[in-house]
Amino acid sequence: MSKFEELIQQLCPNGIEFKDLGNLVKISNGKDHKHLEDGKYPVYGSGGIMRYANQFIYNDESVLIPRKGSIGNIFYVDKPFWTVDTIFYTKINKEIITPKFLYFFLKTLNLVDLNFAGGVPSLTKTILDKLQIPIPPLPIQQEIVNILDKFTELEAELEAELEAELEARRAQYNYYRNQLLNFEGKEVEWKMLGEIGEFIRGKRFVKNDIVSEGVPCIHYGELYTHYKIWAKEAKSYLNPDLAAKLRVAHPGDVVIVSAGETIEDIGNGVAWLGDSDVVIHDACFAYSHKMNPKYVSYYLQTNLFRSQIKSSISSGKISSINSPGLSKAKIPIPPIEEQERIVGVLDKFDALVNDISVGLPAEIEARSKQYEYYRGKLLDFKRLNNG
Repeated sequence: MSKFEELIQQLCPNGIEFKDLGNLVKISNGKDHKHLEDGKYPVYGSGGIMRYANQFIYNDESVLIPRKGSIGNIFYVDKPFWTVDTIFYTKINKEIITPKFLYFFLKTLNLVDLNFAGGVPSLTKTILDKLQIPIPPLPIQQEIVNILDKFTELEAELEAELEAELEARRAQYNYYRNQLLNFEGKEVEWKMLGEIGEFIRGKRFVKNDIVSEGVPCIHYGELYTHYKIWAKEAKSYLNPDLAAKLRVAHPGDVVIVSAGETIEDIGNGVAWLGDSDVVIHDACFAYSHKMNPKYVSYYLQTNLFRSQIKSSISSGKISSINSPGLSKAKIPIPPIEEQERIVGVLDKFDALVNDISVGLPAEIEARSKQYEYYRGKLLDFKRLNNG
């Protein structure tokens, strides 16, 4: 029997009392930080540390709970800090509950489910005060904290090692992709994209036009957040009546994004391999051609392609490129068999590096799930029956 199990058997064999969070802590609002000068005390917002200031709002252990925005983020702080008005801080009754135990337990809850707002996700003090918190004896709380601290430290070390390995493999992948697609010292024909294909610009639709079912579509923002090299299915859909008025990419076309916040955003492409046409946004081009679609999509990621289009990108609040700018970029055109061979090699690299179901990303995800499961088991208490 472990020390933890012995403590449970000795101190609370019949179960654990639960209390409202409002009876354990005082939840307080943060304050504006703009008047503060720079200093050494962290200023927390719902996304984490925003800056460092010369004053603190509280100087004791606390659990910080976002009031608006990223309400799933929770922070444990044991040094002086300031919080802005989008995040609550807590004054904790340490005679009843250990601050870090409270932090670990709150991490097991999905606070996003408590969101009451239709726009920016929000929580209220009234909602949080009613959360039911288990109160095992303090020695058990401390033992749980000790176990999870060690587990967290080990998990962080393993994840750091995996992340370092993943970063090394990404660098290796980028290197081989650039090498495979520059054809240095090889006899291969080079042509401008505009010579061997056609660019069709999409037509405008907005996110509010997107529905749960209908005609498949690609919004330009999804090329940054969702799509990678190729896709057979769309993430979003439009009403058929609206879709009929817009423009599409055909199977085998490459959808290329033409607008973004930075120059580096421009030119990403996804090979559309679906069975039907897909509607495209007006910040995208459909590139029709006779090459292997995935070969083209991989080429668009290379340093060589990026260097060619850089001078054609107009920068401002939004960076963009037009079809003449894309058309002038040259691409190597090896035989179709060689294109397919290159795609096969890069597909394996891409899966190893990026696919969450295989390789290192899967291992990182598994470590995280293992930690969450173990934490949940430790903090799953039998409720004391007082009746």
